[in-house]
Amino acid sequence: MTTPEPGLHPATIAVHAGRPPAVVDAPLNPPVVFASTYVGADPAGQGEVGYGRYGNPTWSALEQAVGELEGGSALAYASGMAAAHAALQLVPARGVLVLPRHCYLGVSSAAEERAARDGLQIRRVDVANAEEVIAAASGADLVWLESPTNPLMEVADLPTICGALAGVTTTLVDSTFATPLLQRPLDLGADLVLHSGTKFLSGHSDALLGVLVGRDSELLARLKGTRSLHGAAPGAMETYLVLRGLRTLPLRLTAAQANAQLLAERLAAHPGVTRVRYPGLPGDPGHAVAKRTMAGFGSLLSIELADGPTAVAFIQSVKLWVHATSLGGVESMLERRRRWAAELPTVPEGLVRLSVGVEHVEDLWTDLAQALERATPRDL
Repeated sequence: MTTPEPGLHPATIAVHAGRPPAVVDAPLNPPVVFASTYVGADPAGQGEVGYGRYGNPTWSALEQAVGELEGGSALAYASGMAAAHAALQLVPARGVLVLPRHCYLGVSSAAEERAARDGLQIRRVDVANAEEVIAAASGADLVWLESPTNPLMEVADLPTICGALAGVTTTLVDSTFATPLLQRPLDLGADLVLHSGTKFLSGHSDALLGVLVGRDSELLARLKGTRSLHGAAPGAMETYLVLRGLRTLPLRLTAAQANAQLLAERLAAHPGVTRVRYPGLPGDPGHAVAKRTMAGFGSLLSIELADGPTAVAFIQSVKLWVHATSLGGVESMLERRRRWAAELPTVPEGLVRLSVGVEHVEDLWTDLAQALERATPRDL
């Protein structure tokens, strides 16, 4: 696999990393390798792969590309939750896990399951309060951060938190919303970065995949062992699709982020919207930290409407936006998070999360505006 020259911009790395050597008549893209079994080495030796659960050349290409973007070494998993489960295994039975009070529902549920089964102590923290996170990390086995958080868009001061905890405890940052283009947690002192590759890295809503990235070889060996032992290996085709999607991440994110900024500003001025949560707005609680620590504000935002029924009516009225529980695709998607019974009760009933895509922004706004008109009580 080729490695881009050092000092290149992330947008260039996204296009070039993980490609085969540039040899005449060789394919430009790494081929998809469908193999469960590999020819073994001589009886006295051992091959590099050995078996389909341990490695695949298509995985290696994606892992190199994501590793280059994050500044570490990457491991691909069958899904974002498979990667999350592997990371949670770093916490021993009766160990201590620091977890955001608001984070991805799947991670929250998996952590609570581990707590019930293995006696984990979970310390919930406000990730936007650096002092609170650092204090809660005392004696912890793993500090799990998410920034911006899902779905309330809270922003963590990663340089302060990760810098303070470097060498003290293992720190993981779920950077799915930010992508490697907007923040690189390893450079700030984090030990691990998690991505749901299903989302922005893929960008086309057609592949499940997760990624963990780190720099410590011993830590990565433990995570790789968990992947192999528990069968959390990604499929070759899914890996190929995510790598193909990664090539256009800089273009997609630039377009979607510009759309999100404009829509957030217009929604904030709409009488039917109670609150807009987006760090790109100067009045947002996370704006100053995001402006200082991130290269952009991303393309996710949440709005709060009057109540749950209003939010449901709003979603039922959109025509262009897709009602879906995922995010990060080229298409714009939205969802009322409290429709999930297990969603945290601190998430407002009327909150709708919007994943802004790359469509023309005026078409997106026209659809939102007419849906708000239909859903909003007339006395507002």
